[in-house]
Amino acid sequence: MENQSPALPAQIVACARLLFERRLLDTAGGNLSARQDELIYITPRYSGSQRHWQLQAEDIISANLYDPGLLSHPKASRESKAHLAIYHALPDVKAIIHAHPFHVLPFCAANQPIPPVLEGTRKFGVVECIPAAPAHSAELAENVVAGLRSKQENVRVQAAGVLIPYHGIIVAGKNLLAAVDALERIDWNAWCILAQRLLPGGIEPLKI
Repeated sequence: MENQSPALPAQIVACARLLFERRLLDTAGGNLSARQDELIYITPRYSGSQRHWQLQAEDIISANLYDPGLLSHPKASRESKAHLAIYHALPDVKAIIHAHPFHVLPFCAANQPIPPVLEGTRKFGVVECIPAAPAHSAELAENVVAGLRSKQENVRVQAAGVLIPYHGIIVAGKNLLAAVDALERIDWNAWCILAQRLLPGGIEPLKI
């Protein structure tokens, strides 16, 4: 494990609290991580269920990106495997959020994609569902990477997301603030799709 740089852990803590307040993270779990050169900073296990995302900078785990010891760290989240796989495969990704956002989860439960219906989400394209796989498995990590691989230009612009069926979303961004912004936009886009079903005329997705 490496010594921590103070900036990224503090930013992760602040973003985690904000996302929890906005119902983009929940007590069931999730992860935030950020990369600085070959260092990765990631939230610890039970950040949601036991800490309600009230973390301190010293709680954030740090390790070399290529240090296999991260996965055996006693406080490492079981989802660290997916974060590492993304960083190894997609060098433009500098931050990752795995979350269970309030308005995104209906699409995960239905195994349905989220098309952009707002101008502010056009740049993310369709947020598709990846093939289902057991939680925390190497297979799931591989499916996430495969789903994001075709979205690398979206990451260079800001961020890209994929839905994990029956589970949640992973957003990969060019930095942590870009990923936070994208996650909220995608969640509000999901809410607009759900709300439009109550309006006459149905949904008219943006042409992308």
